[in-house]
Amino acid sequence: VVVKGPKSVGEKHVVHDSREGWVESVRLLLDAHFNRTPEPVFDYSAIRPAGSPIKGFGGSSSGPQSLQQLHEAIGATLVREKGDKGISITAIVDIMNHIGRCVVSANTRQTAEIAFGDPNSDEYIDLKNYAVNPHRAEYGWTSNNSVFATLGMDYSKVSSRVASNGEPGFAWLENMRDYSRMKDTEHDFKDTRAKGGNPCLEQTLESYEMCCLVETFPNNHENIEDFKKTLKYAYLYAKTVTLGATHWPDTNKVMLRNRRIGCSMSGIAQFITKRGLNELKQWSSEGYAYVQYIDRQYADWLAIPRSIKTTSIKPSGTVSLLAGATPGMHYPLAEYYIRRIRLGKDSPLLTPLQRAGYRTEIAAENKKNMVVEIPICAGSGIRKAQDISMWEQLSLAAFLQKYWADNQVSSTVTFDPVSEGKHIPHALNYYQYQLKGVSFLPFSADTYPQMPYEEITEDQYHSRLSEIQPVDWTTVQEATQPAPDKFCDSTSCVINNPDPSSTSAFSSPSSPSATMSPPTDEASR
Repeated sequence: VVVKGPKSVGEKHVVHDSREGWVESVRLLLDAHFNRTPEPVFDYSAIRPAGSPIKGFGGSSSGPQSLQQLHEAIGATLVREKGDKGISITAIVDIMNHIGRCVVSANTRQTAEIAFGDPNSDEYIDLKNYAVNPHRAEYGWTSNNSVFATLGMDYSKVSSRVASNGEPGFAWLENMRDYSRMKDTEHDFKDTRAKGGNPCLEQTLESYEMCCLVETFPNNHENIEDFKKTLKYAYLYAKTVTLGATHWPDTNKVMLRNRRIGCSMSGIAQFITKRGLNELKQWSSEGYAYVQYIDRQYADWLAIPRSIKTTSIKPSGTVSLLAGATPGMHYPLAEYYIRRIRLGKDSPLLTPLQRAGYRTEIAAENKKNMVVEIPICAGSGIRKAQDISMWEQLSLAAFLQKYWADNQVSSTVTFDPVSEGKHIPHALNYYQYQLKGVSFLPFSADTYPQMPYEEITEDQYHSRLSEIQPVDWTTVQEATQPAPDKFCDSTSCVINNPDPSSTSAFSSPSSPSATMSPPTDEASR
């Protein structure tokens, strides 16, 4: 792909104050540099000021500055790339990272990106080596970078980078395409069209395909039958999402064909601590079989294809915190710890938290933010992440890839750079035949003010807990609450309440959908 440069300075383009408007502005800028069209002169006057509430999405606006910075960064990157040599690997990843940094502006939105590259490319595997690319430290953090590893390759060169900074990660496309769960009986070649995965690598994906994930918490259940009920509702939610259509025909085509979903489990560490690994194997195997059973039942009832794959292990995060569960397959920092979150000083959430007794202080790195400290108990007797060896973590990921996940297990394996870093290529030699993807993170004993997680004692935990009362959220301003979208974002397709006298394939009593009955609870058991 060659960067040709803009043909000329174009006309003024007023950027619309919407997600679509921001995306369109980036498209016009890229077109100018790659297709040699006139480069528009962007007018940001229609974008609401920083701090203004966003009713549809929630939170507050970052203002036009972050978009303006994005335009400048992309423009500067592409000007340097102009010529017949073709765009560089670094420039491609730089552009996506600049977009990611823009998305997270104003602490309102989050971004998740993944880049895949050649393990033999020094340029690519050094993208997060900030000794080589110091300028990328400002924005390189916005993506997970992985290599497409090939079975039997020499892992030494890439592992040397991993040992120093944890990246790149590894994705085995051959395993992703050839296997459902990683066992000989499921060497079924279901996913031969797969091209990669989602940003945390818990779901195999084709080009244009979107991930569809839902999370369950087996440790919150008393028995396997109770867990199966949750799996049924999780499945139904995810499968229902696949019935929707996007604005992109290429995406609709692959989604309609694959109906791929990812029923995930979190709180794995808590489950093992409470019930043991053998019971996890039982629940995983029986739960997986049950999901396949209800997929046959409901796919037949809905007259749609069965899902090409159905189960994953997410890395999780906020969702698991809300459920009081450890994230995905990962072990916690400690049995008792402080979880710190950052809010803007003007956040409407801050005052209710302070009134409830949560300790807060000004953020050291940004005086406009406040740090809220939340005491956490991860579960009685649970082991610390630091006490779980690299080899045990890899074994657990392989265990879940064999007994539960037909998509993938998202696993970030923490390791001691001194005692375990040198063993990474040997570990990959063994586990390349049992995993579809993995990433690594060097454990650091370094401390700094207001770390996201900090271990505390049991006495400190109970002391802090005694200071906290239930949070009264009724004082939060109504303007900050997200409003649900209409049928679609465009004003040309808002759906009003239908006339009761009109008929519709979805509402008429005589329509087939009105008279069909779903599989009964008895059948689904």
